[in-house]
Amino acid sequence: MYARILLCYDGSREGRLALREGARLAQLTGAGVTLLAVVETVSGNALAQGADVGALSHQQNDFETILEEGRQRLTAMGLSPEVRLEFGDPVAGIARVAAETGAELVVVGHHRHGFWTRWLSRSVAAELGDKLGCSLLLAQKTIDDSQLFPKG
Repeated sequence: MYARILLCYDGSREGRLALREGARLAQLTGAGVTLLAVVETVSGNALAQGADVGALSHQQNDFETILEEGRQRLTAMGLSPEVRLEFGDPVAGIARVAAETGAELVVVGHHRHGFWTRWLSRSVAAELGDKLGCSLLLAQKTIDDSQLFPKG
């Protein structure tokens, strides 16, 4: 069904659900896995947050730690992920890595927002749906540990 899956991971609760659901699909299909985190450096966002080089470096270190956590989780599930850290716009970064890796499925967490937040902010999922040349899964399902970890 899928030969290559791109798992987008940010360490959040929603990101962990996406990691688990994407990992389970990879186990079931025998797909190769790429684990991706994108450090957002969109100029408007960086200016709004007062980001400087030191803050970006700190954010990079945080994401490297998050990616290592994700890599360890996937390895414990019997997978051998390729790990990537990208910088820039999340939608552009995810679409680029999906194309570069030949991903047939991109898995992202679904962050629930209230009406006003959704109205005022962009929808990464909607933009990804328009930009990707493959399937997109907004992961929300809770996967039990007994389904993920191989019996030894």
